[in-house]
Amino acid sequence: MRRVRADAPRLRSGQAKKLDTRQRLVAEAARLFASRGFARVTVRDICRAANANVAAVNYHFHGKNGLYHAVVQTAIDHMRATTETIVAAGRGQPPDRQLTTFVAIFLQRVTELRDNWIHQLMMRELSEPTAALDLVVRQVLQPRMTYLGGVIAELLGCRTDDPRVGRCVTSVQMQCLAAIDKRLPMHSVPTTPAEVAGLADHIARFSIGGVSALRRPRARVSPGTRPARRARLPHRPLRP
Repeated sequence: MRRVRADAPRLRSGQAKKLDTRQRLVAEAARLFASRGFARVTVRDICRAANANVAAVNYHFHGKNGLYHAVVQTAIDHMRATTETIVAAGRGQPPDRQLTTFVAIFLQRVTELRDNWIHQLMMRELSEPTAALDLVVRQVLQPRMTYLGGVIAELLGCRTDDPRVGRCVTSVQMQCLAAIDKRLPMHSVPTTPAEVAGLADHIARFSIGGVSALRRPRARVSPGTRPARRARLPHRPLRP
C-alpha cells in the first residue's frame, strides 16, 4: 500500500495560500488601477488593500508593471469572451439581428457590476495610455471592430473597406460608450435589465435606420447651381 507523505497536505496548503495571495493582489490592483490610474497607485497601496507583504508583488509579478500587465490580461480575457459570445449569438442571423445582438450583449456585460472595473480601466487607458493599450487594441478592439465592420458592410451592401463602414462602426461604438458614461449631463446610466434592454433596442434601431439611410444615394447638385430659395411671406405689421 502506497504511503502518503506527511508533508503533502502542508504542500497543498502552501500552494493554495500562494494562489490566494496572487488572486487577492490582482483583484485589489484591478480595483485601484481602475479607480485611480496606473501612475497614482503604489505597490504599498495594493498590498495594504490585499493584506499582503510588499515583497509578494515582486515574488508573483516581478514588480508593479508585471502586476498591471496581469490585471490588463484579466480584462482582455473577459473582453475577448464577450466578443466570442457576440459572434456565437449572431452566427447564422441576418445582419440587422447581428447588430442588435452586438449592442445588447455589449451593454449587458459592461453594466454588470462584476465587469465595471474593466470599463473603468479601459477608460483610464484611453485618457492616460500605457504600453498595455497596444495589447488591448490588438487582442480586443481590432477583432471586435472587424466583426462589427463586416456586419455593417452587409447592411450597406458594400465592401468592408468602404469609408462608410468605418464611420458607422465608430458611430455605433460611441453610442454604446456614451450610454454608460456617468459623466454625461441629462443622462442616467441603465441599471436594471429592462432599462439595459430598452437602451440596447434604441441604439440598435437608431443605428440600423442610419445605416439604411446611407444606402440611398445622395441627391447630386450640379456645379454652379444653387438650391432653390424659400418664398418669403409678405411682411405684415403687427396691429396694436
